[in-house]
Order: sequence, then structure tokens, then C-alpha cells
Amino acid sequence: MPGARDPLRSHSFEAIGTAWSIESADTLEVPLLEEIHRLIDRFDLTWSRFRDDSLISRIATTPGDYALPEEATPLFEFYRALYDLSHGRVTPLVGRSLEALGYDKHYSLIATPGPLPPIPAWDDAVSFYDGVLTAPKPVLVDVGACGKGLLVDLVMEHLLESGHTRVLVDASGDLRRSDTTGSIERVGLENPANPALALGVAEINTGALAASGTNKRRWASHLHHVLDGVTGLPSTGVMASWVVARDAMTADGVATALLLAPPEPFAEAFDIEWVTLSDSGVVRHSPGFPGEVFS
Repeated sequence: MPGARDPLRSHSFEAIGTAWSIESADTLEVPLLEEIHRLIDRFDLTWSRFRDDSLISRIATTPGDYALPEEATPLFEFYRALYDLSHGRVTPLVGRSLEALGYDKHYSLIATPGPLPPIPAWDDAVSFYDGVLTAPKPVLVDVGACGKGLLVDLVMEHLLESGHTRVLVDASGDLRRSDTTGSIERVGLENPANPALALGVAEINTGALAASGTNKRRWASHLHHVLDGVTGLPSTGVMASWVVARDAMTADGVATALLLAPPEPFAEAFDIEWVTLSDSGVVRHSPGFPGEVFS
């Protein structure tokens, strides 16, 4: 981030169940930080399936038409692209199945006996047009694949609009950086099989990096939080992925998608670079990945 003579300003906090940090070359004034916390609270009140008072929880119990905040349009457009490119494997309609597996509001981490509820097809469960989500039946939406990345983008955009030009927003694995000086931030790619080792280093000037993996938010011997929308079961084959993109929502969503589907369709559709680590330890990466990949 800033050079040695620049006063680094930072703010660390917990939000949406994870650790955040904001670093800027300029002073992070208290009123601005209060605005950011209100932004995060509003986002959580809309999109969290872990809150009884959220809009998502209301949709899960009551069908109807719901006017959503402005960020819903890019979110659902992006989700639909991921859904189509992955042939239904990436979907925001996995909420009921995640609950049944134990990843519920109470974090019980105890799977319900019996078959999992089927994951509905997108066009059968919801439609989204002009900012309005229509759910003909109750449906539990889960935006975990790219919601945190979108929130990172919203925080970053608020900082930029407030005059900060050299700033880093990091939400525990999803980060976005803006720097007008051309300096580079080097971020290690943690090996999930051995956190003491790195698989490589990503170099970020202005852009985003997101990581996704099956080693965290895992319980029992085979259950984790990334579900295949076709099989309804936790993903297999890829243990971890990292994606560099212009914005954090894209990086976050594609990183999740790479746990479920091959990278080529996403690389053709989006301006990204990527790294994947298979369950058997094979490392793959795009030719243009910025930084170093150790293999």
C-alpha cells in the first residue's frame, strides 16, 4: 500500500461473520467509517439467511414480489451468468439444502436424516426483472458464492467516492485494492493442505483477488458449504481456487464456480486470471496469472 513516508490508516472489525480490514493512505475519518458500517448492516439485513429479520428470510416463508436494493441487479445478472455457464451447478437456490446439511441459522452442523430437499431450477423458483424478485413459492436464497465480494465492492466504491485513492479492503480472503501510484501488493496463496506453505503469490495493483476452498466451513468427514446445484451434494474434485478480476464480486463468484466446473467457460466470459488446486494436489493456472505459481 502506501510508501514508507505515507501515513497508513487502517480499521479492523468483524462483520457478516468474518474479519475485515480497511487500509488507506488517507485518514479514515469516524463519520466515513460509520457510513461504511451502516452500509454493511443494510446489506446484511437484506441478504443474510442467518437472520430471522432479513428480507431473504421473509422470501423463504412468504411467496410474492419483492423490491430489492440497487445492488440486486448486478448480483442476479452475474448469478444468472454463472448458472448458465456452469449448466446449473452454481446457483443461489441452495439454501434449503445447506440448512438440511447443518449449515443453518444456528450453525448446528448436524445433517438432517433422510434425502436432501431438491434444488429447484432457476426459472421454476424465481424471476428477477427491473429490481423486483418474484417467488411463486417460498424459496431460501443463498448469495454466499459472491455476496461477500459484492459487499467488498460496495465498501470500496464508497471509499473511492469519498476521495480515497490508495486503499485496500480485505474481507478474509476477498480483497479489492485501488492504487494510483502503480505500487504492487503481493498476496500469498495459502496451501489449504498445509497452511504453513504457499502455492504462489498474486500481485495486485488495482483490482480484486478472491479465494474459495472446501477446507473451511467443513464439518463431518465430507460436508462443506459449496453445493453442486445439479447433484445437491458438496462439490468434489477441486479443493481450492483463486481468481484475480477487476472487481471482488466477479473474483468471488468465479472462484466458487471453479470448485464446481472447468475454468475455460468463465475465462472466456469474464476478464479473469485463475489458479486451482485439485483434491489430488494438482495445481493449474491461467497463463496470465499475475505473480508466481509454485508447482
